[in-house]
Amino acid sequence: MTAQITIVGLGPGSAGSINHETLQAIERIKFRYVRTNRHPTSHLVEGAVSFDDEYERHESFSDVYVAIATRLVTAAHQHGEILYAVPGSPLVLEQTVQHLLNDETVKVVLVPAMSFLDVAWSELKIDPVNAGVRMIDGHLFAELAAGDSGPLLVAQCHAQWVLSNIKLAHESATGDEPVVILHHLGLDDQRIIHTTWQNLDREIQPDHLTTLYIPRLAEPVAAEMARLHVLARTLREQCPWDREQTHESLVRYLIEETYEVVDAINQLDVDDPSTDDAFIEELGDLLYQVEFHATIAEQQGRFSIADVANSIHEKLVRRHPHVFGDVTADSADQVVSTWDAIKQQERGEVDSKSVFDGVATAAPALMYSTKLQKRAAEQGFDWPNSDGAYEKIAEEIAELREAVLLNSDPQAVLMELGDVLFSVVNLSRHLKVDAETALRSASEKFKARFEKVVELATQRNLDLTKCSLAELDELWNEIKLLL
Repeated sequence: MTAQITIVGLGPGSAGSINHETLQAIERIKFRYVRTNRHPTSHLVEGAVSFDDEYERHESFSDVYVAIATRLVTAAHQHGEILYAVPGSPLVLEQTVQHLLNDETVKVVLVPAMSFLDVAWSELKIDPVNAGVRMIDGHLFAELAAGDSGPLLVAQCHAQWVLSNIKLAHESATGDEPVVILHHLGLDDQRIIHTTWQNLDREIQPDHLTTLYIPRLAEPVAAEMARLHVLARTLREQCPWDREQTHESLVRYLIEETYEVVDAINQLDVDDPSTDDAFIEELGDLLYQVEFHATIAEQQGRFSIADVANSIHEKLVRRHPHVFGDVTADSADQVVSTWDAIKQQERGEVDSKSVFDGVATAAPALMYSTKLQKRAAEQGFDWPNSDGAYEKIAEEIAELREAVLLNSDPQAVLMELGDVLFSVVNLSRHLKVDAETALRSASEKFKARFEKVVELATQRNLDLTKCSLAELDELWNEIKLLL
């Protein structure tokens, strides 16, 4: 006898939505199975074996569906004919059914059933054909909705993380796009919630009977950022190393990736497009660090990458009134002036305890000192021009020399040397030259020149460690003419 699996649907949730043919099949077939007992009408399939245990056993839903299909085929071959009951309709978002239809060792009989779609169209009061509604799986929203702007009916929105991922997928959303949450359709506790994109994951505690309707998005969904977020979550959940990381443990990697981006920028060649590849790779590494921190925070229930993106979006709009408001700025200097004024106003609004609040103490020393000086200058504490900065450098060098000549303790010398460096940074600020960039350029120039000095000394069979100061100067000056 041919092994047969008769598949019936348990409707959207109410007992009255189950058709007579389905009830007859349930009564007639002895060996019964249900995909899940987490459905309001699953109890009507008396004595059925549930596959809820498979959801606990596997890491991904795709593995769950394969396991269920495998067990059903085995049971069909054992018993001859079995009944398989699924929520809703057998052909609506039922991957296990698709697996069974592809198995040539069993005969599959489908009993038509009412799905949650019929109730959804009724509640939304739309004709899905004329409206051109596209239905997609919430688990695959980023991939399936890429390039689409709606209307979309999104099923499988059974958990908070699914809603969050959907929200994150639309990175260009303004936040006020309309969304309709369809919860427990056809049941006594049915809820139809009209909300906005920014609140779609805040209105309700979703479950397996939650669906979203998205009438229209201003721009199509971009998949790449959402795919990265899904990957970060997967690694965080399944990779032992990723699971152990904290915000603190990732600091070193964040700094390393930032410097590697700088190296990639320095190696860019406008005449060689292949140098973009390294830049793209390093930017990706840095982007993942941001995503990693946001994923950790999301798991802690603190914030998500959407909050990060929204924060910088609002800040950039707020600080560009010459673009998004009625302020005029015709030069880069005017833009910087407007930016700084808005920053100072924002600091005042949060009632800062110190004028230096917000200056990152962990920044490299040159950057840190520049930021401190700039913040002091905003309060009027500054030289009117670079003349005072030049004089200050000379003054600090004299104090350093005096400290050394007086055989002061090492701490005193350290402080005086620090004053010299601080004064040089002050001059660089007045000259509108970034101190970090200037020092790095000088270091790279020294590196290139000294490598040539070593090369020249080798050609002349000279041991640099045994050369006199005059000989070293001669080698250096010779290379200096070339580089």
